[in-house]
Amino acid sequence: MSEVTMIVGTIFVFFVMKKVYARFTTPLLLPVLTTTIAVIILLQIFDVSYDTYMNGAKWIDAMLGPAVVSMAYPLYAQRETIIKNKFSIMISVIVAMLSGLISVIVFANLLNFDNELIISLLPKSITTPVAMQITESIGGIPSLTAVFVILAGLTGAITGPIIYKICRIEKVISRGVSMGSASHGIGVAKLSEYGEQALSMGTVSMTLSAVVGSFICPLFALLLQ
Repeated sequence: MSEVTMIVGTIFVFFVMKKVYARFTTPLLLPVLTTTIAVIILLQIFDVSYDTYMNGAKWIDAMLGPAVVSMAYPLYAQRETIIKNKFSIMISVIVAMLSGLISVIVFANLLNFDNELIISLLPKSITTPVAMQITESIGGIPSLTAVFVILAGLTGAITGPIIYKICRIEKVISRGVSMGSASHGIGVAKLSEYGEQALSMGTVSMTLSAVVGSFICPLFALLLQ
């Protein structure tokens, strides 16, 4: 019974937060963020352990794979646009990856982070499963990387619309590629609000970032040793 309660409760909270977001459309009320906070508060109030919660919530987590696969449909629907802009997309993803890695190293060194922490930060803009594998291979802390990846996703999804407005980024392709390159799955979910083309651009950029990052991150890790 507790497993069913965890599943139904999480889904219910998410739909409530979606209603709130639809009523007050502000980046700070992004359902992924507010649902996470609400679930944590409820678990604390009712003194439910993480293990107990995950007995049921693991089934939601298991749907992540099929959800990612479902993104293939908008990719297929927008295949002509993707093929037409393939060089621009690839160059943008590479530049975004290099910019992210360089900025991590610069700011982390300014804050006197140790090498292990910096290495764990490097794959922050890559989707979680790939990022954790990269971190493990280069001597970082995978669990810490998972936290940084989530923070990067939430930060991009929240600040992305603000940056679009300030920098007057109106092109759908530009929005999709920038968000997909910097904020992986969470950012791509936000792109669904901008239409199928933006979602497709974000999905292909997220995928390419994972591939490019698998080669580039280890090279940057070598520079830190």
